[in-house]
Amino acid sequence: MEYVYAALLLHAAGKEINDENLKKVIEAAGITPDEARIRALVEALKDVNIDEAIQSAAVPVAAAAPAAAEAPKQEEKAEEEKEEKKEEEATEGLASLFG
Repeated sequence: MEYVYAALLLHAAGKEINDENLKKVIEAAGITPDEARIRALVEALKDVNIDEAIQSAAVPVAAAAPAAAEAPKQEEKAEEEKEEKKEEEATEGLASLFG
């Protein structure tokens, strides 16, 4: 993953994604670069429009975010209802003792 991050960093900085630049970024991160992985990534990204790839990848994530935010709210409501039920049951039990 660090090689992809390095490529994205170069892209964001407006630098060319090539073997030499990727190697410099990887080394700056304190990682020993793997020449084969660097060459493979540079070749794989040669015909890729990175801005377009980021845009298309971000859309499903952004669409899924509201749905993911709803799930915890629903769980909280269910937990609150369970707690209220337990409290009611406990109150009923005490009422029968003191009738």
